[in-house]
Amino acid sequence: MPKIKLDNVSLDIPIYDPVSRSLTRSLTRNIPVGGKIKRESGKRTSILALDSVTMELNKGDKVALLGHNGAGKTSMLKLLAGFYEPTSGKIIREGKIAALLDLMAGMDGNLSGYSNILLCGMLHGLQRSEVLSRVDEIAEFSELGSYLDMPVRLYSQGMMLRLAFSICTTIDCDILLLDEWVAAGDQAFIEKAKARLDDLVFRTSILVFATHNPDAALQLCNQAAYFEHGNLLMYGDINDVINFRADR
Repeated sequence: MPKIKLDNVSLDIPIYDPVSRSLTRSLTRNIPVGGKIKRESGKRTSILALDSVTMELNKGDKVALLGHNGAGKTSMLKLLAGFYEPTSGKIIREGKIAALLDLMAGMDGNLSGYSNILLCGMLHGLQRSEVLSRVDEIAEFSELGSYLDMPVRLYSQGMMLRLAFSICTTIDCDILLLDEWVAAGDQAFIEKAKARLDDLVFRTSILVFATHNPDAALQLCNQAAYFEHGNLLMYGDINDVINFRADR
């Protein structure tokens, strides 16, 4: 049964560069964004991106992560994806996870579109045979035609996003981690991509969706979590959380 459980989880991200450390302190002092800056004994400085977060997600939960820039939404997605491990506390992940965060992560500009389909599909956890069985579907959805025989460094940004989106959304998963919606191409393709994403969300047992847009959250989600400075201030029914957010 797909499940995510966080028990008093904190995520501490160290900053080692002294210049960046000094600049970060000066820019974030008294500014209501970002995690807490921690200065420990000696020279170690870090950002407390998530602070003692406890929550549980089960089958059927479609959860919007809400909050200001730097509140901890992307850090939470990366933690759930396994890019980070918690500094303290315990996290349990059960089920196959797909993370649509940086869609173009892993793409090699010197390889052709077809070669990138194989590379990125395997990076997303598919077996080589599984990727090969989906190549035609991915190629057709991307609408890139003969460009797929060319190195992707020759693609426009929109073409690269088309290819990356076509690869990422062909993957079946139990848990889908989704960052803000990224428009990829002309209006006709955007509408087609939105329909495909809606279908993927529908088929997914658990969705975690980081967004600044409450309308998008209401369209996709039934639950929400509101973060400030890495703290989870409210988690529950999406309408209640959106009202809580509006009152702050």
